[in-house]
Amino acid sequence: MNIENTQVQMRKGILEFCILHIISRGEIYASDILKELKDAKIIVVEGTLYPLLTRLRKADLLAYSWKESKLGPPQKHYTLTEKGNEFLQKLNITWNELVLSTNKIIQNKRESIEIPTLEEIKLKKK
Repeated sequence: MNIENTQVQMRKGILEFCILHIISRGEIYASDILKELKDAKIIVVEGTLYPLLTRLRKADLLAYSWKESKLGPPQKHYTLTEKGNEFLQKLNITWNELVLSTNKIIQNKRESIEIPTLEEIKLKKK
């Protein structure tokens, strides 16, 4: 079994989630998304990003607008739609549940522990 293939698959599994998070911070150009993903070692090839952005846009999770650029032709800037924000909130809950569950397995806890959902954690904080 090739470790690199498994590592690539793990990164691919969280790529859309990371893209949505980056865009949720505010309007952003695709090359800035790519730079952040590369810096975080989540993505290494440019050809992976653009089909994902198109798929997310077709699913009405993203919108884009053209902005003039001082460096050349107009550029597409992406934002999350309302549907995209709702989708990301649901993914955040799933992510937190997965992190807790995975950490439980990694830490090899043998006793039965109830893992709270993100919603339960938020309710406890109130």
